[in-house]
Amino acid sequence: MGQLILSKFTDIYQMIRTSFLICLLLAFTACRTQKITQTTSLQNGPAWGALWQQRAAEYKALCLQAYQLAEARVEVMSHQQTFRPRAIVTDIDETVLDNSPFSVTSAFSGKPYSQQAWEQWTSKAICDTVPGALSFFKYAASTGLTIYYITNRQESERAATLKNLQKWGFPFADNEHLILSSGSSDKEPRRKEVEKKYEIAMLVGDNLGDFSDVFYKKTSDERNAAVQRLHAEFGARFIMLPNVMYGDWLSSLYPKDLNAQQIDSVLRHAVKGL
Repeated sequence: MGQLILSKFTDIYQMIRTSFLICLLLAFTACRTQKITQTTSLQNGPAWGALWQQRAAEYKALCLQAYQLAEARVEVMSHQQTFRPRAIVTDIDETVLDNSPFSVTSAFSGKPYSQQAWEQWTSKAICDTVPGALSFFKYAASTGLTIYYITNRQESERAATLKNLQKWGFPFADNEHLILSSGSSDKEPRRKEVEKKYEIAMLVGDNLGDFSDVFYKKTSDERNAAVQRLHAEFGARFIMLPNVMYGDWLSSLYPKDLNAQQIDSVLRHAVKGL
């Protein structure tokens, strides 16, 4: 009799739990009735991407996998002779710091990305760390590697960015090693400046533009072809972190100067379905 009661209780618990999860998902996707009619697929996407980034164990596993692979590569490097000092060049957003709360807020507001809103977020200096990032960069620094943070954040974000990095204790988090954008999103000229003093032994990022100029402002097909040509670099010199919320992978699918509805239409035609 006791086992029967326990079995029925378990069934009821599972039903309640399933109902709760369904309601949670419905509430997440619905948000507010007024905003549903205004929200496009493009605006919904970052919210779902942020949900995955915040809650999926798979996301954490991918980040840890990337950084553990990077650590193994650094361990090998530490035993190799070099004629020039070595450096690691890393991106910041979605590579070192997690901005998923900003993506959620932006998506739920139904408003497109704006630099003003972005800087309001970064000024808070409250980004969490990407799983595995802090321990990896501390280890890399301990082997004698110099760390450079090359980001497309603006000069106006310097103080808050340093505050956020220093809050967590990232190595080389100072003005000299933080290289922000001077107006261009192309990171190649900034990498060239680092190469004047260092051998760039590794690049870490969530966007292909973090690795090479061959990906800069290319179409989706061109980017895929370049990945195939450079496949041996991934997991070796290029360490890739996952980011499904935003990036050049998305903007490469459509031309500039489209409004939200036009972009949504392009994306609906780009995706494969039955």
